[in-house]
Amino acid sequence: MIEYRIETDTAGMRLDKLLRKRLPTVPVSHLFKMIRTKKVRVNGKRAQPEQLLAEGDVLTIRGDEKTLRGEDRPKVDRPPPPVDPSQLVILREDDWLMAVNKPSGMAVHTGSGITGGTLVDYVRAYLGPKAVRNDFTASPAHRLDRETSGVILVAKRRPAMVHFTEVFTHGLSKKRYLTLVKGKMTKESGVIDLPLSEHQQTAESKARRGVNMQDALTRWKVVKQSGDAALLSCAIETGRTHQIRRHLAAIGHPVLGDKKYGDFAYNRDVQARWGLKRLFLHAERIEFPHPDGSGKVAVEAALPPELRDVLKRAALLP
Repeated sequence: MIEYRIETDTAGMRLDKLLRKRLPTVPVSHLFKMIRTKKVRVNGKRAQPEQLLAEGDVLTIRGDEKTLRGEDRPKVDRPPPPVDPSQLVILREDDWLMAVNKPSGMAVHTGSGITGGTLVDYVRAYLGPKAVRNDFTASPAHRLDRETSGVILVAKRRPAMVHFTEVFTHGLSKKRYLTLVKGKMTKESGVIDLPLSEHQQTAESKARRGVNMQDALTRWKVVKQSGDAALLSCAIETGRTHQIRRHLAAIGHPVLGDKKYGDFAYNRDVQARWGLKRLFLHAERIEFPHPDGSGKVAVEAALPPELRDVLKRAALLP
């Protein structure tokens, strides 16, 4: 845990701005997630991104100090390779946001062993000088696993990021995913209401208070069924790390191509039969209230060609 006492020179600064200044290696979207999940507190109380800090306030940040400060990141002797912004697939863009179709294999942020070619790099290269506005740098408003493809939202302005923090905190968005899973489903649809352990809980926290379980709910519906695999449409009502993958594995229907929670022997089999070389999980659609107050917006990303080819070989598409 990190603790700061607000001094005279930082009094009056917004909380989100101070966090970016003190923790420059932590992705902006993760800082906002920490605020909305109450890992950042001011004087022991829940904080807000736009909150102005006063002299004497005590700011506490839950988490591993070395990780938060970036001290555990590998040293890079050379700069990351340049990126070609023309490769960015933009589904929607306006003055507030971008909706990008992220390919499988592209990390959203830098991290352990990832030094360049991230979604952040592509977005900021595309925007150029316009990537920074009023001391805020355009950043993804939520996350997708590196191997998951599909729609991801990018906030281009600080008010947009604050808005999306509220949207994802209060469940005001609707996300829909397509996934191919092992086995034959016994029902046409179902709900998985199964708490999941906090993915980023530190060893110190586990030792002190045990494993922190978080509510998690996934709704699934069969789109197409074959003899030994099913194409599902999934909607999540909570945003836990690897939620769909962990939930489906827990009910005996792991996502195909999943190298962490999947059936490894079956993955090898479907790679040989259907040519699946990646995780079959795609963020197909997201619906959300626009930050300018104009109403709800829906953005969709078509299933990538490599996944459509797998479905054809599996006789799940004509």
